[in-house]
Amino acid sequence: MKAPQAKKIEKIIETHGDKRIDNYFWLNERENPEVIKYIEEENAYEEFIMKDTEALQEELFEEMKARYKKDDESLPYFFNEYWYIVRYEEGKEYPIFCRKHKSLDNEEEIVLDVNMLAEGKEFFEVGSVAVSPGNELASFSSDDVGRRIYTLNFKNLKTGEILPDTIPNTTGKAVWANDNQHVFYIRKDKSLRAFQVYRHQLGTDSSEDVLIFHEKDDTFDVNVFKTKSLQYIFIASSSTISDEHRFIPSDNVFAEWTVIQPRIDDLEYSVEHYEDEFYIITNADDAINFKIVKAKIDNCGMENWVDVIPHRAEVLLEGFEIFKDYLVLEERERGLLQIKIIDEKTQESYYLPFSDPTYTAYIGINLEFDTEILRYGYTSLTQPSSTYEYNMKDKTTKLLKQQEVLGGKFVPENYISERIWADSRDGKTKVPISLVYHKDTKKSADTPLLLYGYGSYGHTVDASFSNVRLSILDRGFIYAIAHIRGGEYLGREWYEDGKMLFKKNTFFDFIDAGKHLIKENYTSSRHMYAMGGSAGGLLVGAVVNYEPQLFNGIVAQVPFVDVVSTMLDDTIPLTTGEYDEWGNPNDEEYYHYMKDYSPYDNVEAKDYPHMLITTGFHDSQVQYWEPAKWTAKLRELKTDNNILVFKTDMSSGHGGASGRFESLKEDALEYAFLLKINDNS
Repeated sequence: MKAPQAKKIEKIIETHGDKRIDNYFWLNERENPEVIKYIEEENAYEEFIMKDTEALQEELFEEMKARYKKDDESLPYFFNEYWYIVRYEEGKEYPIFCRKHKSLDNEEEIVLDVNMLAEGKEFFEVGSVAVSPGNELASFSSDDVGRRIYTLNFKNLKTGEILPDTIPNTTGKAVWANDNQHVFYIRKDKSLRAFQVYRHQLGTDSSEDVLIFHEKDDTFDVNVFKTKSLQYIFIASSSTISDEHRFIPSDNVFAEWTVIQPRIDDLEYSVEHYEDEFYIITNADDAINFKIVKAKIDNCGMENWVDVIPHRAEVLLEGFEIFKDYLVLEERERGLLQIKIIDEKTQESYYLPFSDPTYTAYIGINLEFDTEILRYGYTSLTQPSSTYEYNMKDKTTKLLKQQEVLGGKFVPENYISERIWADSRDGKTKVPISLVYHKDTKKSADTPLLLYGYGSYGHTVDASFSNVRLSILDRGFIYAIAHIRGGEYLGREWYEDGKMLFKKNTFFDFIDAGKHLIKENYTSSRHMYAMGGSAGGLLVGAVVNYEPQLFNGIVAQVPFVDVVSTMLDDTIPLTTGEYDEWGNPNDEEYYHYMKDYSPYDNVEAKDYPHMLITTGFHDSQVQYWEPAKWTAKLRELKTDNNILVFKTDMSSGHGGASGRFESLKEDALEYAFLLKINDNS
């Protein structure tokens, strides 16, 4: 079967006097039958090329699925007189949200059975479920397309009746006022930016809802939430580099909203409440790695902020949790997450002990104030996710739940994890790399290695366990995560050094990490593979333009690869809010810088590695046409005979297939692709 080739329709785009020729611009015509035809041809070609792996894909899928407990359930948590549990039933794809009154021995009430709602639908996702303070009503949101545009509905938990109130085009979140009659929610504009907060009264039509806040600056979006104390409702308006919070008491929906601190460029802050004060985590006063301050509720502007936890240059403060007698901090030092307990009465402080060379630890769900019990989570590349209960008074730890790995083959001691440091090309930066492999896997030039990266938005990819990943570890692969600049692994400066006009550091760090792995004899270019999704797809797309011979193959999931065109089009979801991440190409300096690394703009007539590119037709984050155009241009120009396949899921969006196990088929395809090309290399 011959590879498809999209037709060329020349479009000249002139910006700042610079002309770009985009022959595949027409692929953004979502309703055009020729666009659908091309995508379907690519899907058919992918099936043809990967046909010899069908049995392997099925084997991988069944193997991955077998590791999961089919009738699993979440750890119960207690809130407002009820224990809440999310559980799965064998043979069903979707969760069931349940609760039990006061005691786990009492009869179960089903709050929401998502399987019933999803019946007959190719895609279905619940955004959130929220029970009213009086415990008799629940809001829930759903998306049956994959565009992350949710419809809000309401249910009477006493009668089981779905109420007639329906609110379309929301972010999916609803916050109940304490009167059990009003909820606050957020609507999206045509570019899918969260921009307006509304108040809805139950029993009324959504057309009568009251607009509470309209964010007019298109570089900001909005969020709405209730404090842990349940006493205040907040609207947060945020850009990449600035925040503004306003609040009302939860028991007075008609109150005037009070702004804590009006927005200032480069001032970030978020808020929690305790007694008569707000606790605020912020980068004020050049606290680049953040600090915690507090202020009286009646006098909460930044001129009244008092330091509680001062800024420390070597420690990134990621979050905190307030209890009646304790303050718990989530910190990151030299890349590793730590949990620090501070006894507010004695001022004694200490860290919880963690032993793996690379791992993830985090504060869990802690809804109670007046308690000595802290729930936290822990996982590593070799240790399944675990939830612990720590008594902050007695200093005792109890394991509540550990992720079960079924199938009878997994033993943590059979796997080895490491953290190593690669020299960057600048001669002074060292890039951390986390690795895991089976103890029987030998490091050599013939050993296959999959290098994963992201490196944007300050998002850190931590070392955590994966059931799915065992399928390649058990087949001799080493798995590595490059903690490159653009994330916050080594603090806020690590992020700042990988964005805007420093974005290329992200790509070069990844390349240097790969070269270090080869130099240290973990693998060779003939057996090294790269994987990244979304902004991580941009990463691997840029890397193969810079160093096409470094990797034998890449997997680019929902990749953001047409950077210049997307950032010039402010009608596309997320664009305006991303100027502080990538820069605004309407400014000539940023235009030329991003054009210089944009994967689509830099495809050339040369050899490229084997490539699997995936997308969802309804993707709201990275539009399907970016990888479609990239694939078409690669097909036109590449000079090799390596595999290039492009698969579009016609019924999903940015997160892939819905359902608990359906998404495993995507993982099985990716692993089958890697195993196929590695066997043939």
